[in-house]
Amino acid sequence: MLIWFESLSPPLQGLLATLFTYGFTALGAALVFFFKTVNNNAMDAMMGFAAGVMTAASFWSLLSPAVELAYELGANAWLTVTGGFLSGWIFVMLSEQLMDRISPDIKGDSSLKRSILLTSAVTVHNIPEGMAVGVAFGCAAMGIAGSTLLSAALLALGIALQNFPEGSCVAMPLRADGCSRLKSFLIGQASGMVEPIAGVIGVLFAMTMRSILPLTLSFSAGAMIAVVCSELIPQAFKDNKTVASYGVMMGFAVMMALDVALG
Repeated sequence: MLIWFESLSPPLQGLLATLFTYGFTALGAALVFFFKTVNNNAMDAMMGFAAGVMTAASFWSLLSPAVELAYELGANAWLTVTGGFLSGWIFVMLSEQLMDRISPDIKGDSSLKRSILLTSAVTVHNIPEGMAVGVAFGCAAMGIAGSTLLSAALLALGIALQNFPEGSCVAMPLRADGCSRLKSFLIGQASGMVEPIAGVIGVLFAMTMRSILPLTLSFSAGAMIAVVCSELIPQAFKDNKTVASYGVMMGFAVMMALDVALG
C-alpha cells in the first residue's frame, strides 16, 4: 500500500490524504444515525488526543521544515517563520470574529440558519488545515529538508482525528434541535468538504512557489495552533480536565514518537 501511494503524483497524494481527513468528518457526523448523545468522556479524550497530535505535528511537520528551508534559501529565518506563524493565528482569529459578528443576526432565527452558522465556522477552520496537509505533501515531493512522506501522512492522520469529533459536534446539536438524522448528517459532513480542495491547492502551491514555502508552512502551523487553542482545548477541558489532559499528552507523545522514530 505504501509503495503504491509513493508512486502517485503529489497532487493525487494530497487529494487522497484530504479525502481521508474529510472522511473522518463524515464518520463523526454519522454518529447521529446511531446515538442521540455521545459520551462526554470519550469525546473529551478524543478531542484532547487530537489537540496533542496537531500541536506536535505543527512543529515537526510544519515549523521545523520551515526553519530549515528558510536557512537554505538564505532568508531571515526567525522573522519569516515568526511572521508566518502569527499570520496563521491572525487569520483564524479574524475568521472567528467575523463569525461572531454574523451570529447575532442568525442565532435563534431558525434551525436552518443556525446550521449554516455552525457549518461556516467549522469550514473556515478546515481551509488552512487542508492546505497544511497539501503543503506537507508538496514539500515531501520536492525533498525539502525535514519534510517526508511519512510526516505528511502523520499530519493528515492528526487532522483526521480532530475532524471526527468536529463532525459530531456540528451534527449532534442539530439533531438535538429537531433536525432529522439525515439532515444533521449532511450538514455535519459538509463542513469537511473544503479540505480536499484546499489540499490540492496546497500541493500545487508548494511545488510552484518554493521561495515563500517557509512562510506558507509557518502560516499553516500558526493556523493549526490557533484552532487547537480556540476550539479543541476549550471543548476538551470543559467537562473532564483529567481525561482531556491524558488525551493531550498521549496525542503529543504518539505523534512525537512516530515522527522522530520513523521520520
